[in-house]
Amino acid sequence: MAYIPKDIGADLSKAALIMLRDMMCVKEGESVLITADINTERRAVVALVNAAYALGAKAASMTLSPALPFQGGLANPYLSDPVVAACKNCDAWIDLCMPYIAGASVYDEAMKNGRTRYFLAADIAAEGIVRIFANADLDKVFAVSDIVNDLLASSAGKQCRITTPGGTDVSFTLANPEGLDIARATKPGGYFVPGTVMVIPELETVKGTVVCEAVFHEYYTALNQEPLTFEIEGKITSVTGGGPELRVIDRSLRRAGNGAYGNIVHFTCGYHPAARFTGRSFIEDQRVIGCNAVGLGLPQWVEGGGENHPDCVMKNQSLWIGDQQIISNGNFVGPDNLVAAASELEVVYL
Repeated sequence: MAYIPKDIGADLSKAALIMLRDMMCVKEGESVLITADINTERRAVVALVNAAYALGAKAASMTLSPALPFQGGLANPYLSDPVVAACKNCDAWIDLCMPYIAGASVYDEAMKNGRTRYFLAADIAAEGIVRIFANADLDKVFAVSDIVNDLLASSAGKQCRITTPGGTDVSFTLANPEGLDIARATKPGGYFVPGTVMVIPELETVKGTVVCEAVFHEYYTALNQEPLTFEIEGKITSVTGGGPELRVIDRSLRRAGNGAYGNIVHFTCGYHPAARFTGRSFIEDQRVIGCNAVGLGLPQWVEGGGENHPDCVMKNQSLWIGDQQIISNGNFVGPDNLVAAASELEVVYL
């Protein structure tokens, strides 16, 4: 049965305003750019443009047609001159493209101009915008990510383990945190949608099995027929399962890894109280409580690497740092300050 969007007009207007005002910190007189593609839900674009206008900003939207075939650096040949020019000349840039533009050359230039605040929103749709930005208290969401990030930073060098009921059992040495900020966009730079925290491993220390229920390779899809199973011994040694998606992930891994499978680039911890796993949005699904988006390929500091890696999503994770269990089947169980902050998270109904 085809998915039929529901009428969320008033809720969407409020959520879009919260996203631009309280997340992206858009102010009167600023230039706001929304990049979208032909697959982006149109009402999400309109709501964000209207919110920018309501804040007194100068807003414009640009729609890529066709959509980019790849994300990041692999998108460079497919970006038109008008899009490139606009992305480098704005104060707030909301990227709704999927595949996304982050990691492309124009993104790198924008991140060095001392002006642009970039938001990787990708395939989040109108209902997802409502759930993420209007159905939870952003202060409480950020409070959790702040505590987790501090814990990860202070735990660099420790051994970690992640398991799931689906069969994941993987261990690695924790590296220093990296990536886009998960915070309010108060200064130039790149920002993630709140509700998840990135966990960076020392690449060659990752060993074990990762089993995922959804994948973003050349597109995002839930693996309804059969999960994908990755075996890792420093590098990814094999991929099995996935039904018809196995061939797509194989070529995507080889494309991102210079002909080889590459590494595990990152893990994540999803914890947003209102996020729902729909199988339609990579951005929202990975923020569901207990979900983990696993980056596959090569990191940007390795030659040929960058923000062009495929990702997969696994559910109901448990996480240990050293001898302390941090997450059990998606729920935070330690340390005490993290448990207390997570207990404050709740769904807010408009």
